[in-house]
Amino acid sequence: MKPSNVLLLPGWEGSGPQHWQSLWEQGHGYRRVEQHDWSHPLRGDWIARLEDVVLSCDEQPVLVAHSLGCILAAAWASVSRNSQRVKGALLVAPGDTEREDLRTALRSWSPIPLDALPFPTVLVASRDDPFCSFERARLFAQAWGSRFIDHGPSGHINADSGLGSWPEGHILLQDLLRD
Repeated sequence: MKPSNVLLLPGWEGSGPQHWQSLWEQGHGYRRVEQHDWSHPLRGDWIARLEDVVLSCDEQPVLVAHSLGCILAAAWASVSRNSQRVKGALLVAPGDTEREDLRTALRSWSPIPLDALPFPTVLVASRDDPFCSFERARLFAQAWGSRFIDHGPSGHINADSGLGSWPEGHILLQDLLRD
C-alpha cells in the first residue's frame, strides 16, 4: 500500500509535533486529513473533507484515527456511499463527545453513531483516558464491530502518554494492512 493511502485522522485541536500521528506522517509518509478548523470542529465539514480525501485515493485507504478522529470515522461511515472503499481503520482513544464536559464545545458531534462499521477495525483504549471511560470505549468497539485492545493506563494515548512514535501501534496498523 502506498503511504499516501494511509489517512491520519487527528482529533480536536489536531495532533502536535510529538504526537505519534505526526511522527508517523514524518517517518512513513502517511497523509494527514487536514481540516479547515481544528479548534471549532463541525461534524458536517469534517465528514465532507474526509469524503473528498477518500475519493482522491488511488487504492483502498486505511484510516488511522485518534480521539475525535474515531468519531469522525464512525460518523462518515454512517452517511457515506463510499465507505466500502476503506480497507480498514485503526481507532485509537476515541473521545466521548456525549460527555457533559465535551458536549457543549463539540455540539455537532452528538449523537455518536453506533452502527457497525462496514470495514475491519481495531479499537485501542486506555484504562485512564481523561476523555472517554474504558467502559464507553468498549461499548464503541462492540457497536462498531471492532477488535478491542486494552492499552492499560496510557492516558489519552497521545504525546503526553510518552509513547514517542508508538511502535506497538504501528505493528497494529501493519497487521491491519495485511488482512
